[in-house]
Amino acid sequence: MLELGILFACLSALAANLGFFYKHRGANEAPEIDIRRLVRTGLSLWKSRWFAIGMLMGGVGWVFHTLALAVAPLSVVQVVLAGGIVLVAVLADRVFGIPVGRRQWAGLALTAVGLALLVLAMPAVHTAHSTFRVAVLALFEGGLIAIGILLVLGGQHQRGAHLRGALLGAAGGILFGVCNVAVKATTGVLDVGGTILTPWVAVAISASIAAYFVSARSLQEGTAVEVIAITSTAANVVGILGGLIVFGDPIATDPLGIAVQTIAMAMVLVAAALMPAPRVAVDGRVVGHLP
Repeated sequence: MLELGILFACLSALAANLGFFYKHRGANEAPEIDIRRLVRTGLSLWKSRWFAIGMLMGGVGWVFHTLALAVAPLSVVQVVLAGGIVLVAVLADRVFGIPVGRRQWAGLALTAVGLALLVLAMPAVHTAHSTFRVAVLALFEGGLIAIGILLVLGGQHQRGAHLRGALLGAAGGILFGVCNVAVKATTGVLDVGGTILTPWVAVAISASIAAYFVSARSLQEGTAVEVIAITSTAANVVGILGGLIVFGDPIATDPLGIAVQTIAMAMVLVAAALMPAPRVAVDGRVVGHLP
């Protein structure tokens, strides 16, 4: 079952990344997401053929992700998705003709290696491992939602205007992660004979709706590679932390494992700083991105 979960995770990574690029193209053809007219501007995105295709691909990716979560530990699924981040640069460069700068290539590589090392340094797990404590899950999800809100607000501030796409992308990724953790919790409830009508289903649905709007706005504000990579990284980090904190996935306790995981987290943080493309300044004003 573990091997099947890894296969599903690989297919999820491919479909999700393709979907993000199509959504980026479609989102930039549609009116900007307006918080005062969320329904109207949100639905207007679907008038773009590319955005609709992207949502379809994203839906396929989500199905594969859910199947992976049902048969494999959350941390194992996330390490596969982490490696899939490299696909962002490959797809951008080879399929969509979007130039990828050297620092972004470096950022993507650091992200993939860092996230992979973070999970590979953990002791081996061979079950789906879906048990959790309700209070821990509630605090974890609530804290992440609060962080997501702060990132959205930070992107609205004038001082953070040049990082708006990246900040909104991080917020969208966190909300996607909240949804994924809630889905994992639901599979755990079903494993012990419970009903699908749990509060975690409501959390998953609410988080996915919020992520839809925030992610779409981030794709309108930032460049494709930086926003997609940051969104995926944030979702992966939330998934890994969820596996450790909520579902009790084992963590390294030996000195070597701790050192590897510490270095891995540092790599992810450095990679996040590399992902936003350099800006061009004219007369003291930021006016665009360097290739």
